[in-house]
Amino acid sequence: MDEEYDVIVLGTGLKECILSGLLSVDGLKVLHMDRNDYYGGESTSLNLNQLWKRFKGGDSPPAELGQSKDYNVDMVPKFMMANGALVRVLIHTNVTKYLNFKAVDGSYVYNKGKVHKVPATDVEALKSPLMGLFEKRRARKFFIYVQDYDDNDPKSKEGLDLNKVPAKDVISKKYGLDDNTVDFIGHALALYRDDSYLDQPAIDFIKRVKLYAESLARFAGGSPYIYPMYGLGELPQAFARLSAVYGGTYMLNKPECKVEFEDGKAIGVTSEGETAKCKKIVCDPSYLPDKVKAVGKVARAICIMSHPIPHTNDAHSTQVILPQKQLGRKSDMYLFCCSYSHNVAPKGKFIAFVTTEAETDNPKTELKPGIDLLGPVDQIFFDTYDRYEPTNDGADDHCFISTSYDATTHFESTVQDVIAMYSKITGKSLDLSVDLSAASASNDE
Repeated sequence: MDEEYDVIVLGTGLKECILSGLLSVDGLKVLHMDRNDYYGGESTSLNLNQLWKRFKGGDSPPAELGQSKDYNVDMVPKFMMANGALVRVLIHTNVTKYLNFKAVDGSYVYNKGKVHKVPATDVEALKSPLMGLFEKRRARKFFIYVQDYDDNDPKSKEGLDLNKVPAKDVISKKYGLDDNTVDFIGHALALYRDDSYLDQPAIDFIKRVKLYAESLARFAGGSPYIYPMYGLGELPQAFARLSAVYGGTYMLNKPECKVEFEDGKAIGVTSEGETAKCKKIVCDPSYLPDKVKAVGKVARAICIMSHPIPHTNDAHSTQVILPQKQLGRKSDMYLFCCSYSHNVAPKGKFIAFVTTEAETDNPKTELKPGIDLLGPVDQIFFDTYDRYEPTNDGADDHCFISTSYDATTHFESTVQDVIAMYSKITGKSLDLSVDLSAASASNDE
């Protein structure tokens, strides 16, 4: 192991594996290590026996749940926007050849006590029970504006400087949409986690809604999302393969992984008495705990069910977003459901997650509004984990630390962290202008 590398990556979580792949493709010499004997870190995927052992301790799972090996339960389940940044990264690196994707059936929002399909186009706006007749017409005009918007066509901006005008002026003043409509557009389409975006320049908001609509049109399915067959556990391994193709070295089951410093700068990693030298370290928060701070806690319930989430048109895979205002909370709640149709559970079984940013010390009570929407569950596991952010400056100490995974059930915030880290590590922007037709997903059962 006594070699010198450009970058040593510690931890095989999704973020670390994507960065390892990107840096290897760039021609950097990468060593990737993990203290565990499996890929995925916090974002690993568990079979039923592993899930049972982790959350219930002893005993074996009941036989009626089916065979353990038929379960691939992602610990950080997130759908991918079909036209989003992660899919662009997958195509940019050609990782798509290692994975099979399938469209996600449904995208829903909780509003006034009921679950509704998220309308994302002018046609869907006119059909949606979320709005009254006049509001539907106003929403239709807004969606047409978003669909026609083009950065390079001044006419499409209709006289608005979206780099200056706040989002709330576009939504409320120009299109006259009411608070209820703004709520589901901001949280279920633009995927904001709070309402601070309303005071920010509208350009990011418009682009997010446009991304949702374009992703929805991509596979003509019921949602803008896709998900890998057998779950996300395949992703870290796919990036590991990519890194290996470009000369990257992988080492699992390496205890300690102690980062070595000289004059305040990282210079290598020691494990089992051997030190590998490097110019830069990339890692998750657990490898450098003195360079991160706790910024919150995620509460989640993992449920095994024998039916789809009610009122989602029998969707075998779906996301339901419960905006904060609908629950009288400070943060949104998310339902994620996937099933045997994506090969993550035995036939007839569904895996549902209810997640949110914890606001109390009682996750069971806090998650109740989401759990109540699931109907009967066969088994339920409760869990909380701390969220960390780096406190260091990578430019000073050559350590680049990812943030912990948030409560969202989509990848948009995760991949933004990866792209920002890539720029800090390399000093350049990641070019994601790719031909999206290179990735395909099936809609069939």
